[in-house]
Amino acid sequence: MTLATLGEVLQPALAGGYAVAGLVTLGWEDMRAFVTAAEAEACPVILQAGPSCRRHTPLPVLGRMLTHLAAAASVPVVVHLDHATTEDECRAAIDCGFSSVMFDGSRLPLAENIAATARVARLAAAAGLSCEGEIGFVGYAGGEVSAGTDPEEAARFAAETGIDAMAISVGNVHLQRQACGGLDEARLRAIEAATPVPLVIHGGSGVARPLRRRLARESAICKFNIGTELRQVFGRALRDALARDPGEFDRVAILREVEPPLVAATREILRDLKP
Repeated sequence: MTLATLGEVLQPALAGGYAVAGLVTLGWEDMRAFVTAAEAEACPVILQAGPSCRRHTPLPVLGRMLTHLAAAASVPVVVHLDHATTEDECRAAIDCGFSSVMFDGSRLPLAENIAATARVARLAAAAGLSCEGEIGFVGYAGGEVSAGTDPEEAARFAAETGIDAMAISVGNVHLQRQACGGLDEARLRAIEAATPVPLVIHGGSGVARPLRRRLARESAICKFNIGTELRQVFGRALRDALARDPGEFDRVAILREVEPPLVAATREILRDLKP
């Protein structure tokens, strides 16, 4: 079985100068494609179940699906709960077999974020699992505006919570449909100097591939979350499959055609982050 915790894949990445992809899953087809791509590239992968995924499929079902894939994989697979906002949801994910949880207290005042994240980190550690937290606020394209991570607050957050990975806000934005400008590297370097905890970039689809490649090798960013970029690939492949045969109605046959282009695109993303 190759189910891994977040700490088990991020600490080697931090030491080895590379990063691991946190891939946002929505269903069986993309989950399977992501593992296939990781096996082809011989690298670990983090399969993430975010809020929209959990609204579509119950957490116990997601746990079974994801851990089933991890059990059969030839590479380390982290089964990760993304953007949970309650301790109860994190506890439920742990009970469902997830190997890592991300508690998002970024909308809370600093002291409340620290206290709540620390409780979840202790809960995860007691189960032998990992916890990711967020300090600062990563905004959303066309929605809430980001608030950059303060390096001194990041140092306090990391020290007082005991988290295994820290999501930061350095110009990255969720749900961007295309790569935009660069990141605030001066802020990133100040955060790196303040804490030894592996760093995470949410909204990785908005970071240009050359910049992802460079920062994976030259910074403490050990995890890039990628969602929108691969959802766009899935959508295009699905439309192409329907256009090729408008009379096809069997969704299994249709979705079978979507997986190869999704695997190919995922392999490119993984290759950029490898050592």
